[in-house]
Amino acid sequence: MPAKSVISIDAMGGDHGPAVTVHGVESFLKAHGAGRARFLLHGDQAAIEAELARCPLAREACEVRHTDLVVAMDEKPAIALRRGKGSSLWNAITSVKEGQAGAVVSAGNTGALMALSKLILRMSAPGLDRPAIVASWPTVKGHTAVLDVGANVNSDADQLVEFAIMGEAFHRAVHHVEKPTIGLLNVGSEDMKGRDEVRQAAELLRSGAFDLDYRGFVEGDDLSKGTVDVVVTDGFTGNIALKTAEGTARFISGIMKDSLMSSLQSRLGALIASPALKAMRRRIDPGSVNGGPLLGLNGLVVKSHGGADARGYGNAIRVALDLAESDYAAKVAANMARLDEAHAHPGEAEPVK
Repeated sequence: MPAKSVISIDAMGGDHGPAVTVHGVESFLKAHGAGRARFLLHGDQAAIEAELARCPLAREACEVRHTDLVVAMDEKPAIALRRGKGSSLWNAITSVKEGQAGAVVSAGNTGALMALSKLILRMSAPGLDRPAIVASWPTVKGHTAVLDVGANVNSDADQLVEFAIMGEAFHRAVHHVEKPTIGLLNVGSEDMKGRDEVRQAAELLRSGAFDLDYRGFVEGDDLSKGTVDVVVTDGFTGNIALKTAEGTARFISGIMKDSLMSSLQSRLGALIASPALKAMRRRIDPGSVNGGPLLGLNGLVVKSHGGADARGYGNAIRVALDLAESDYAAKVAANMARLDEAHAHPGEAEPVK
């Protein structure tokens, strides 16, 4: 099987370790077919094999690679860099560097994952300090890719263009939109509004030098409307927007639950509306969009939520495999070359035909 169809798994990462990661592999195989991929499971062999005994599809599709070392969920990135060599996380990432796997999935410590990924794989986009984190945002039209949502707090115009390039390629590979539309998050849609770096990024994206469908500035309420397929912003703004949306979703869910359970009449109404309520729950279920790639590395790394269940972890595997089997890397490289050309010969870059 080609390496791009092999996924490396940090089996010890996350709040529950193999109890979720192994069953996440099983969930993926049940949903997408037993023959689509194979898996390298890194971690404690006894603990992993105990879970594999309960997962017949995963047992046939997995190779276990033992290590006693684990990066703790609360371990600081600097400590992980010093002591992480040989851990399940280190070995899982190294499998991608050595070409044994097309992507790695981990539900482990985000800071350690980012630090070790950058150390082992290196950055493919030289302007970025850290890999950009992309989130798939549920909208009335489907999903919008939003990046960066926390890694790069301050981003200049070139970095914002790089986010646009990577986000467009991600959305095409994972959400299967042939020509994703792109917008820059701003405080208004008018050209004169926003910080200098946002307006400069807009000028670059409007130049026609890139193979991108740029639609201009978008505002906060456009995120859930699905106005564009990819929303680009710096990590400071993106992280605040993400946490605000998550908090609002929990707030509304809590109010609905209290209201539906407040009286016998409302309980009866909830019973009648049960199919619609279940459909709504599935649509906003975080597990259905679990799996945030770290973009900008010389290799594919996907972060699963630490508390994800098996179904959610299986979705993170799907994201990793979709990226690995796509032309994501070639698409990004082509547009990064156009960005270099635009700076080498300002005003002379030819629009893409």
